[in-house]
Amino acid sequence: MRLTDLQVRKLTPKKRRFEMSDGKGLAIRVTPAGAKSWIFRYQFDGAPRRMTLGNYPGVGLAEAREAHGAAMAALQRGVDPGAEALAKKSKRKAAPTVSDLLDEFWEVELQKTPSGRERRRMVEKDVIPAWGRRKVTDITRRDAVLLIDKVRQRAPVGASRLQSVIVRLFNFAAERGMIEFSPLVGMRRPKERPRVRVLSDDEIKALWAGLDLENREIDLYAPVKLALKMILLTGQRPGEVSAMRWDEIDGDTWTLPAERAKNRQENRVPLGPMALETLEAARIYAHPDCDFVFESSHKPLKPIIRQSVTRAVDRHWQEMGLTEKFTPHDLRRTLRTKLAEIGISDIVAERVLGHKLQGLMAVYNQHGYDSEKRAALLRWERRLAEIVGRAGGRPDNVIEFTAKGA
Repeated sequence: MRLTDLQVRKLTPKKRRFEMSDGKGLAIRVTPAGAKSWIFRYQFDGAPRRMTLGNYPGVGLAEAREAHGAAMAALQRGVDPGAEALAKKSKRKAAPTVSDLLDEFWEVELQKTPSGRERRRMVEKDVIPAWGRRKVTDITRRDAVLLIDKVRQRAPVGASRLQSVIVRLFNFAAERGMIEFSPLVGMRRPKERPRVRVLSDDEIKALWAGLDLENREIDLYAPVKLALKMILLTGQRPGEVSAMRWDEIDGDTWTLPAERAKNRQENRVPLGPMALETLEAARIYAHPDCDFVFESSHKPLKPIIRQSVTRAVDRHWQEMGLTEKFTPHDLRRTLRTKLAEIGISDIVAERVLGHKLQGLMAVYNQHGYDSEKRAALLRWERRLAEIVGRAGGRPDNVIEFTAKGA
C-alpha cells in the first residue's frame, strides 16, 4: 500500500534506522534521531543506485512523489537521475554570488574609473546586505525594483544613481558569462532634477567664517574645513579635492591627473595666494609621511573621503548661519557662477572646472588656457577676499600703521 500523509507524520524513530516504502523505489527513511528524508532506490547500467529527494517536512509526500516521477522520467531517457542531481548541485554551489560579482566587477572595471570607489560603496551599503549571499542567477528584475524603491524612500537621488550602478553590474555579469542576459535590461532611470543651488555673497561670508580654524563654535575636523575652502577656491570636485596629493602640487599649480579626474582628462589648476595659504594650513594637520593633503582623522596616512565632507556639511550648515542647506558640490557651482559674474568667459570658466570643450571645438582647439585660468582664479580670489572681508588677502581687522612723516 502507498503511504498517506498521516502515516508519514506519525512515523516515530526506532533504535535503528528504518525505511517505509511508497512503491517503485520511493521510500521515507527515519533515523534514530527522528530525522526523516525521502530516498529513491533504482538500477542504472545494472548497478544499484540511491538518491535523496529531500527532507521531511520541508518536502512533503506530494512533492516527493513529483520528484520521484521526474527521476523515473530521466531513467527512461537513459539518464542517471542521481548523477544529474549531483552535477546540478555542484554547478549551483560553484555559481557566483552577488558578492563574487562585485569583487570581479571591481578587479576588472570599477577600480579603473575615477568614481569606482564611490560606486562600490553604494553597492556595499545597500545591495550586499540584501543580496550578497544570493546567486547572481537568482536575482530578478522585481528584486531590483523593490530594493531601489526602498532606497528611494530615504534618498531619491541616491536611488537613481544606485540603479545606474546595478544596471551596469548586471550587464557586466552577462558580458562575463555569469548569466545569459541581464534581468535589468531596459530598466528606465527616473530623471534627476538638476541642482541649482548657488551660495549668495552673504552665505559665502557666513560659510567662510564657519570654516575659520579659530572658530571653535563650529566643531568641524580642521582638514575638512580646509578641504571645503579649497573646493570654493578652485572649483574642483569634492572627491578630487578630498584625495588631493602633495606630489600633484608643483609650486603654485595643482595638476589633477587624468586617472583621478571624472572626465579622464588632466587638469592643471592654478593656485592663488588664498589657495596656497590653505595648503600651508593643511600641512600642520598632516603626518609628514602622509601622501595626501587632507589626512583622515581615523585612518592614518589615508585621505578624508568625499562622504566625510558631505556629512560634515549636513551636520553643521545651520550652525554656520545659513538658512538653506547646501552640499560641497554646490560650492563648485557657486564658483562657476561667480566667474561669470566677474566677467570670465564661458570657455575659460569651463576649463577652470576641468570640463571638456564640446563639439568640434574639442577637436580643433587644443589650447591649454593655463594663463587664462590663472588670471580667472586670481580675480576670483580678489572677489572672494572682498566678500569675506579680507582686503588684499589680509583679515579685515588688521590695521596697517605707517611711520609718522612717511
